[in-house]
Amino acid sequence: MPPQFTADQTSFMRDLALPILKIEHDTTRRVIQAIPADKADYRPDSVSRTALDLAWHIVASERRFLTAVAAGGFDYTAVQRPESVTTPAAIAGWFDESFAAGLQKVQAATGDQLAKLLDFRGMFQLPAASFLQISMNHTIHHRGQLTMYLRPMGAKVPSIYGESYDASQDRLAREGKAK
Repeated sequence: MPPQFTADQTSFMRDLALPILKIEHDTTRRVIQAIPADKADYRPDSVSRTALDLAWHIVASERRFLTAVAAGGFDYTAVQRPESVTTPAAIAGWFDESFAAGLQKVQAATGDQLAKLLDFRGMFQLPAASFLQISMNHTIHHRGQLTMYLRPMGAKVPSIYGESYDASQDRLAREGKAK
């Protein structure tokens, strides 16, 4: 039986998740922006997505999750990448716009809307607010994959949950202490 939550509980879940979601959004944007535009077609294996396709998957999926939470149901129609969105910088810009719009709708959702059980591809049913955490988990998972693409592409890994090696080397160089 799917878990049942009250409107107050799901409002609390949303209010707890949103500040973290914003932090994760900023981190994900930095990782996407770190993709070298001239190497956006990099893939570590023939069965892997390209860096650009993986970045698009992340931002399109996050849009799908936020929209579902606010709308009370999932729309699995593919989120097509606009023809003008062809670079990592353009994906990051689209991500910012889409995230802001989705966040606004989620913030406006009532507790009753957030408590509504949503079906996820027939696999499980959870209150809408639960999908904010699932969205973060999905984004973090794929962001980790994308982060692993960066060094083989010749890019620097940005700080994520603390200073990355590349960020520390840049800081040490600025301080005149580079190794």
